[in-house]
Amino acid sequence: QVQLVESGGGSVQAGDSLTLSCVASGFTFSGYALAWFRQAPGKEREFVAVIRATNPTYYSNSVKGRFTISRDNVKNTVYLQMNTLKPEDTAEYYCAAGRPVLSAIRDQNMYSYWGQGTQVTVSS
Repeated sequence: QVQLVESGGGSVQAGDSLTLSCVASGFTFSGYALAWFRQAPGKEREFVAVIRATNPTYYSNSVKGRFTISRDNVKNTVYLQMNTLKPEDTAEYYCAAGRPVLSAIRDQNMYSYWGQGTQVTVSS
């Protein structure tokens, strides 16, 4: 049974930092790309960051330079370190696992497994 369980969300002030974690089970973690997506109220879910099985990383322009994605294949965990948070980062954050081709690595339809989400709220 595949499971992805996020944690680490919360309510913070603008400029603060948070680290999200996502623990996976039920599939061969090391062979999958792991991504973070987010969805703000009334908006479409959007790509945030991804780390491929071979460790290259990609980010959305809105978080590049502020967020860092990493993985621990021993702990089956993917992390999202979020620095200099802004109110516009407020959203439900989801981790996802998949095997997307590079050209579609930001496409949520390329990811097979999803967590239940963790809320991040940034106040100004």
